[in-house]
Amino acid sequence: MALRIDRKVVLASASPSRKMLLEQAGVDFEVVVSGVDEIVPPEFTPAQTVETLAQRKGEAVLALRPEMPIIAADSVVSIDGLILGKPADDQAAKATLRRLSGRTHQLITGVCLLAAGKREVFHMSTQVTFYPLTEAEIDEYVAMGESRGRAGAYGIEGIGVVLVQSIQGDYPNIVGLPVAETLRRLGKLLEA
Repeated sequence: MALRIDRKVVLASASPSRKMLLEQAGVDFEVVVSGVDEIVPPEFTPAQTVETLAQRKGEAVLALRPEMPIIAADSVVSIDGLILGKPADDQAAKATLRRLSGRTHQLITGVCLLAAGKREVFHMSTQVTFYPLTEAEIDEYVAMGESRGRAGAYGIEGIGVVLVQSIQGDYPNIVGLPVAETLRRLGKLLEA
């Protein structure tokens, strides 16, 4: 397996973090945003949710770029089997951080790869444990604005890294894409 993908691919995501990860890996890519609806049945597990949404995004972009390999992804933060979405406001962000304080949660990313008429869908889970946080720390972090628009109300690639006591698993997965696993699987799809 080659360490690099030798052709241009499509990233079906507007996520700056996913773009950064692919750039770091030396991937030549273009961004095409799917604009799909992100509603799934409430009984879906977090893993089913991210796999379904990644596949939905990938298929929508496939209709626009059928000749190119496509990487689509969706990530959620989960604790106690529940998905913690993006907080609606600062109060919701504080409530989310209180829930994560001193506990271990999962960051789950679903990936859909489409290439040469083939499809592969998988997910990866990384365990993240937060330090116990004081109310003052939560207030300070939320006031920085970094929790806005972020699943789980934090960003590990920013100041949110100081909230994290330990990680078990793939760090890039927390950022937004298990890039090594994704590129290895895409390389195999392109070789087959």
